[in-house]
Amino acid sequence: MALDLNKPVVGVRASDLIVRSLEKKIRTGELIDGEPLPAERELMAQFGASRTVVREAITHLTSRGLIENRPRFRPVVRKPTVSSFIDATNGLADHFLKEAQGVKSMYETRIFVERMLVRDAATQARKADIDALASALKDNKACIDDAQSFYASDMAFHSVLYDIPNNPIFPALNSAYQSWLAPHWDKMIRSPDRNYVNYRSHESIFEAIVDRDPDAAEAALSTHLHAAWEYLRVVVADDA
Repeated sequence: MALDLNKPVVGVRASDLIVRSLEKKIRTGELIDGEPLPAERELMAQFGASRTVVREAITHLTSRGLIENRPRFRPVVRKPTVSSFIDATNGLADHFLKEAQGVKSMYETRIFVERMLVRDAATQARKADIDALASALKDNKACIDDAQSFYASDMAFHSVLYDIPNNPIFPALNSAYQSWLAPHWDKMIRSPDRNYVNYRSHESIFEAIVDRDPDAAEAALSTHLHAAWEYLRVVVADDA
Protein backbone atom coordinates (compact mmCIF):
# COMPACT_ATOMS: atom_id res chain seq x y z
CA MET A 1 0.00 0.00 0.00
CA ALA A 2 1.43 3.39 -1.01
CA LEU A 3 2.19 6.00 1.58
CA ASP A 4 0.00 9.08 1.23
CA LEU A 5 2.75 11.53 0.40
CA ASN A 6 0.18 14.12 -0.59
CA LYS A 7 -0.72 14.47 3.10
CA PRO A 8 2.72 14.67 4.72
CA VAL A 9 3.15 14.70 8.47
CA VAL A 10 3.88 18.22 9.66
CA GLY A 11 7.64 18.75 9.81
CA VAL A 12 8.43 15.45 8.07
CA ARG A 13 9.66 15.34 4.46
CA ALA A 14 8.17 12.86 2.03
CA SER A 15 11.56 11.19 1.59
CA ASP A 16 11.80 10.67 5.36
CA LEU A 17 8.58 8.63 5.32
CA ILE A 18 10.09 6.39 2.62
CA VAL A 19 13.31 6.07 4.62
CA ARG A 20 11.36 4.94 7.71
CA SER A 21 9.42 2.35 5.73
CA LEU A 22 12.47 0.91 3.96
CA GLU A 23 14.56 0.97 7.13
CA LYS A 24 11.91 -1.09 8.93
CA LYS A 25 11.86 -3.61 6.07
CA ILE A 26 15.66 -3.89 6.18
CA ARG A 27 15.75 -4.41 9.93
CA THR A 28 12.98 -7.04 9.89
CA GLY A 29 14.51 -8.90 6.96
CA GLU A 30 11.66 -8.22 4.53
CA LEU A 31 14.34 -6.61 2.38
CA ILE A 32 17.17 -9.15 2.41
CA ASP A 33 20.77 -8.25 3.21
CA GLY A 34 22.89 -8.42 0.06
CA GLU A 35 19.91 -8.35 -2.31
CA PRO A 36 19.23 -5.44 -4.71
CA LEU A 37 16.74 -2.81 -3.62
CA PRO A 38 13.56 -2.76 -5.75
CA ALA A 39 13.96 -0.71 -8.95
CA GLU A 40 13.33 3.03 -8.81
CA ARG A 41 10.11 2.77 -10.83
CA GLU A 42 8.82 0.09 -8.46
CA LEU A 43 9.58 2.25 -5.43
CA MET A 44 7.94 5.25 -7.10
CA ALA A 45 4.79 3.21 -7.66
CA GLN A 46 4.90 1.62 -4.20
CA PHE A 47 5.16 4.94 -2.39
CA GLY A 48 3.36 7.16 -4.89
CA ALA A 49 6.43 9.38 -4.98
CA SER A 50 8.47 11.18 -7.60
CA ARG A 51 11.85 9.96 -8.80
CA THR A 52 13.51 12.88 -6.99
CA VAL A 53 11.92 11.94 -3.65
CA VAL A 54 12.85 8.26 -4.04
CA ARG A 55 16.45 9.14 -4.90
CA GLU A 56 16.64 11.45 -1.89
CA ALA A 57 15.50 8.59 0.35
CA ILE A 58 18.07 6.21 -1.16
CA THR A 59 20.83 8.78 -0.62
CA HIS A 60 19.78 9.11 3.02
CA LEU A 61 19.76 5.33 3.53
CA THR A 62 23.19 5.10 1.88
CA SER A 63 24.63 7.71 4.25
CA ARG A 64 23.35 5.62 7.17
CA GLY A 65 25.00 2.45 5.90
CA LEU A 66 21.71 0.68 5.15
CA ILE A 67 22.17 0.77 1.39
CA GLU A 68 25.31 0.24 -0.71
CA ASN A 69 24.97 2.48 -3.75
CA ARG A 70 27.39 2.26 -6.69
CA PRO A 71 27.17 4.02 -10.07
CA ARG A 72 25.42 1.96 -12.81
CA PHE A 73 24.32 -0.70 -10.30
CA ARG A 74 21.04 -1.10 -8.47
CA PRO A 75 21.46 -0.20 -4.77
CA VAL A 76 22.08 -3.23 -2.51
CA VAL A 77 20.51 -3.75 0.92
CA ARG A 78 22.90 -3.81 3.88
CA LYS A 79 21.44 -4.92 7.20
CA PRO A 80 22.83 -2.80 10.06
CA THR A 81 25.92 -4.16 11.83
CA VAL A 82 28.38 -2.57 14.22
CA SER A 83 30.87 -2.28 11.35
CA SER A 84 28.37 -0.64 9.02
CA PHE A 85 27.43 1.80 11.78
CA ILE A 86 31.06 2.82 12.22
CA ASP A 87 31.70 2.83 8.47
CA ALA A 88 28.88 5.34 8.11
CA THR A 89 30.88 7.78 10.26
CA ASN A 90 34.02 7.59 8.11
CA GLY A 91 33.22 10.77 6.23
CA LEU A 92 32.77 12.72 9.46
CA ALA A 93 35.93 11.17 10.90
CA ASP A 94 37.94 12.25 7.85
CA HIS A 95 36.84 15.85 8.33
CA PHE A 96 37.49 15.71 12.09
CA LEU A 97 41.01 14.36 11.57
CA LYS A 98 41.83 17.34 9.37
CA GLU A 99 41.00 19.76 12.15
CA ALA A 100 43.61 21.12 14.54
CA GLN A 101 44.08 18.66 17.41
CA GLY A 102 41.79 16.17 15.64
CA VAL A 103 44.36 13.37 15.36
CA LYS A 104 45.58 13.95 18.91
CA SER A 105 42.02 13.80 20.27
CA MET A 106 41.30 10.61 18.34
CA TYR A 107 44.56 9.02 19.47
CA GLU A 108 43.79 9.88 23.09
CA THR A 109 40.49 8.00 22.86
CA ARG A 110 42.43 4.98 21.60
CA ILE A 111 44.73 5.17 24.64
CA PHE A 112 41.73 5.40 26.95
CA VAL A 113 40.01 2.40 25.35
CA GLU A 114 43.12 0.22 25.32
CA ARG A 115 43.95 1.05 28.93
CA MET A 116 40.60 -0.45 29.89
CA LEU A 117 41.08 -3.40 27.53
CA VAL A 118 44.40 -4.45 29.04
CA ARG A 119 42.96 -4.18 32.53
CA ASP A 120 40.12 -6.43 31.45
CA ALA A 121 42.57 -8.82 29.79
CA ALA A 122 44.64 -9.06 32.96
CA THR A 123 41.65 -10.26 34.92
CA GLN A 124 39.43 -11.96 32.35
CA ALA A 125 41.64 -13.37 29.58
CA ARG A 126 41.11 -17.07 28.95
CA LYS A 127 43.82 -19.55 27.96
CA ALA A 128 42.87 -19.16 24.29
CA ASP A 129 43.26 -15.39 24.63
CA ILE A 130 46.68 -15.72 26.24
CA ASP A 131 47.72 -18.13 23.48
CA ALA A 132 46.53 -15.65 20.83
CA LEU A 133 48.53 -12.86 22.46
CA ALA A 134 51.61 -15.10 22.73
CA SER A 135 51.34 -16.00 19.05
CA ALA A 136 50.94 -12.35 18.03
CA LEU A 137 53.93 -11.40 20.19
CA LYS A 138 56.04 -14.15 18.61
CA ASP A 139 55.14 -12.88 15.12
CA ASN A 140 55.94 -9.34 16.22
CA LYS A 141 59.42 -10.36 17.34
CA ALA A 142 60.09 -12.24 14.10
CA CYS A 143 59.31 -9.11 12.06
CA ILE A 144 61.59 -6.64 13.83
CA ASP A 145 63.91 -6.28 10.82
CA ASP A 146 61.07 -5.87 8.31
CA ALA A 147 59.31 -2.51 8.72
CA GLN A 148 56.13 -3.32 6.80
CA SER A 149 55.66 -6.76 8.33
CA PHE A 150 56.38 -5.39 11.78
CA TYR A 151 53.68 -2.74 11.35
CA ALA A 152 51.16 -5.45 10.44
CA SER A 153 52.20 -7.64 13.38
CA ASP A 154 52.01 -4.61 15.68
CA MET A 155 48.40 -4.02 14.65
CA ALA A 156 47.67 -7.75 15.05
CA PHE A 157 48.95 -7.75 18.65
CA HIS A 158 46.72 -4.82 19.60
CA SER A 159 43.80 -6.41 17.75
CA VAL A 160 43.86 -9.38 20.12
CA LEU A 161 43.20 -7.00 23.02
CA TYR A 162 40.01 -5.83 21.27
CA ASP A 163 38.92 -9.44 20.72
CA ILE A 164 39.26 -10.61 24.33
CA PRO A 165 36.02 -9.07 25.71
CA ASN A 166 34.07 -11.03 23.05
CA ASN A 167 32.03 -7.93 22.26
CA PRO A 168 31.56 -7.10 18.55
CA ILE A 169 31.79 -3.36 19.17
CA PHE A 170 35.47 -3.50 20.18
CA PRO A 171 36.87 -5.20 17.03
CA ALA A 172 34.81 -2.80 14.89
CA LEU A 173 36.20 0.12 16.88
CA ASN A 174 39.72 -1.22 16.42
CA SER A 175 39.20 -1.43 12.65
CA ALA A 176 37.98 2.15 12.70
CA TYR A 177 41.04 3.36 14.60
CA GLN A 178 43.32 1.57 12.15
CA SER A 179 41.47 3.04 9.19
CA TRP A 180 41.33 6.57 10.59
CA LEU A 181 44.91 6.74 11.83
CA ALA A 182 46.66 4.60 9.17
CA PRO A 183 47.37 7.54 6.80
CA HIS A 184 49.45 9.11 9.57
CA TRP A 185 50.99 5.87 10.83
CA ASP A 186 52.11 5.05 7.28
CA LYS A 187 54.28 8.19 7.22
CA MET A 188 56.13 7.41 10.43
CA ILE A 189 59.82 6.58 10.10
CA ARG A 190 60.47 3.02 11.24
CA SER A 191 63.73 1.29 12.00
CA PRO A 192 64.75 -2.05 13.52
CA ASP A 193 65.82 -0.21 16.68
CA ARG A 194 62.45 1.48 17.02
CA ASN A 195 60.67 -1.78 16.20
CA TYR A 196 62.62 -3.53 18.95
CA VAL A 197 61.52 -0.91 21.49
CA ASN A 198 57.91 -1.43 20.45
CA TYR A 199 58.28 -5.19 20.68
CA ARG A 200 59.66 -4.93 24.21
CA SER A 201 56.69 -2.73 25.12
CA HIS A 202 54.33 -5.40 23.81
CA GLU A 203 56.27 -7.98 25.79
CA SER A 204 55.80 -5.95 28.99
CA ILE A 205 52.06 -5.68 28.34
CA PHE A 206 51.85 -9.42 27.70
CA GLU A 207 53.80 -10.34 30.84
CA ALA A 208 51.59 -8.14 33.01
CA ILE A 209 48.47 -9.79 31.57
CA VAL A 210 49.92 -13.26 32.17
CA ASP A 211 50.76 -12.21 35.74
CA ARG A 212 47.14 -11.06 36.18
CA ASP A 213 48.33 -7.59 37.16
CA PRO A 214 45.90 -4.99 35.73
CA ASP A 215 47.82 -2.01 37.17
CA ALA A 216 51.08 -3.13 35.55
CA ALA A 217 49.30 -3.91 32.28
CA GLU A 218 47.71 -0.46 32.17
CA ALA A 219 51.01 1.23 33.04
CA ALA A 220 52.88 -0.68 30.32
CA LEU A 221 50.19 0.10 27.73
CA SER A 222 50.09 3.79 28.64
CA THR A 223 53.87 4.10 28.48
CA HIS A 224 53.90 2.35 25.10
CA LEU A 225 51.18 4.43 23.45
CA HIS A 226 52.34 7.75 24.86
CA ALA A 227 55.85 7.03 23.55
CA ALA A 228 54.36 6.13 20.16
CA TRP A 229 52.51 9.44 20.12
CA GLU A 230 55.78 11.34 20.34
CA TYR A 231 56.72 9.86 16.96
CA LEU A 232 53.25 10.25 15.48
CA ARG A 233 52.82 13.90 16.47
CA VAL A 234 55.83 14.87 14.35
CA VAL A 235 54.07 13.44 11.30
CA VAL A 236 50.81 15.15 12.26
CA ALA A 237 52.62 18.49 12.63
CA ASP A 238 54.17 18.07 9.18
CA ASP A 239 50.73 17.35 7.68
CA ALA A 240 49.16 20.44 9.25
